[in-house]
Amino acid sequence: MNQESNVSFRNTGRIAGLIYLVVVLTGIFSLGYVPSKLIVWDNASMTYNNIVQSEFLFRIGIVSGLICYTFFLFLPFVFYKLLKSVNQTYAIYMVVLAVVSVPISFINMQNKFAVLSIINSHEKDAEQVMFYLNQYDYGNLIVQIFWGLWLFPLGYLIFKSGIIPKFFGVLLMLGCLGYLINFFANTLFPNYSELGISSYVRLPASLGEIGTCLWLLIMGAKNKTISAD
Repeated sequence: MNQESNVSFRNTGRIAGLIYLVVVLTGIFSLGYVPSKLIVWDNASMTYNNIVQSEFLFRIGIVSGLICYTFFLFLPFVFYKLLKSVNQTYAIYMVVLAVVSVPISFINMQNKFAVLSIINSHEKDAEQVMFYLNQYDYGNLIVQIFWGLWLFPLGYLIFKSGIIPKFFGVLLMLGCLGYLINFFANTLFPNYSELGISSYVRLPASLGEIGTCLWLLIMGAKNKTISAD
């Protein structure tokens, strides 16, 4: 590869890092920060009052989530451009598994719009608000299957390619396992969330995704891809 191609490859890596950064930041805000400020899962009345008093924050959370899912739609295609020369079959798996999650996430967001409809109606039904929030939470549980599965081919391709340190590829593959463990455990064992271990199970995915994002954004991608298998 000539120097111009190497620069282009590195810049493509930075674009991937930038898109990933938007996904990470908006995801943390919409899936972590906003629920932590508004939702009390065992208290419908308090949750209702929190959302009514901080409706704008709730609405920002919706917008942030939609931005997250929109950018996530583009992210695997940029990674495909970077990694298809390593193994095109795995690169296609990566794209498909990531893209499938996007329409599920958008449809699931209707549950939050339903919450807005209730708090702005004459019903003022806290139990209905909690019902739709639970439906949204279950929708996120389902989509986590694909949030996890796409990480395995991504991690494998990163590990094989050497475009960034292989350590991040290992973390991403372990992150896939973590997502799946949390999905099956939450589905099979009703009290799993009370154990307080789900965040630790997700840790490899969090470290792998944030680390990959920041490395690509700052350092770009090294053009060390191998020939396709």
